[in-house]
Amino acid sequence: MTRRRAAVLAAGGLALVLLLAGVLAPHGYQEQFRDAPNAAASHRFPLGSDALGRDRLSRMLYGGRVSLVCAPLAALVSGLLALALAVAGGCGGRRAERAVALAADLCLSLPWLFALLAARAALPLNAPAGATVAVTFGLLGALGWAGPCRILLAAAKGHRRSDFALAAEAAGCRPWRIAAVQVAPNLMGLAVAQFLVTAPAFLLAEANLGLLGLGVPEPLPSLGGMLRDLESLPAIPQHPLVLAPVFLLFAIVGVFHLLASADEYHV
Repeated sequence: MTRRRAAVLAAGGLALVLLLAGVLAPHGYQEQFRDAPNAAASHRFPLGSDALGRDRLSRMLYGGRVSLVCAPLAALVSGLLALALAVAGGCGGRRAERAVALAADLCLSLPWLFALLAARAALPLNAPAGATVAVTFGLLGALGWAGPCRILLAAAKGHRRSDFALAAEAAGCRPWRIAAVQVAPNLMGLAVAQFLVTAPAFLLAEANLGLLGLGVPEPLPSLGGMLRDLESLPAIPQHPLVLAPVFLLFAIVGVFHLLASADEYHV
């Protein structure tokens, strides 16, 4: 079995399990069993329950679904933005190239994690969970374009000076057509690789925010929010299954990196 096939099978299986959380979860993610707070693992609660009597397995499945959907969407936004700016800079002349490179350097120099913290803390406490999730991952997508853009810009410059682009220019093709037909399609493999690297970075960023209590708000679960249970280190030996979200997060990040390392994506 090739590396790409193994990665695709692993990604498909993991995505299927998480996307079917509503079917596979034994309970609702906010359903409370007040007679069983901090319950040990059992047939009723396969991973135990939290302090509010909510099933950990159900919340982990729903939280994994939130992370698995929102982080790639944010990575897609940042990837499309990076691709558009890279093509514009690589095909727009020296001034456009310098402007895009300067904007990317400026964005990379900003403490974007602090910007995320400030934006999340500025939201009212009674803000809807959906709005908070949209703001959090929207900011990730808006601020995460600079790194991929630098890589795509260098590749776009090389393709713009290639023989096929010069031949198209000599044949009378306009600059926008060269950018859309000759340069952009040749960047897609690299753009996909950047997407597969950026998505797990956004997953980890949300986990960091969740550890600080500024990620996806309750009662909506997320992997980052569930990691807050690890703040009580003495309780981990008593309930070792609280580490399950950590392993799920590692599995998701590992699948993305396995996909990114597949030979078919190398440029």
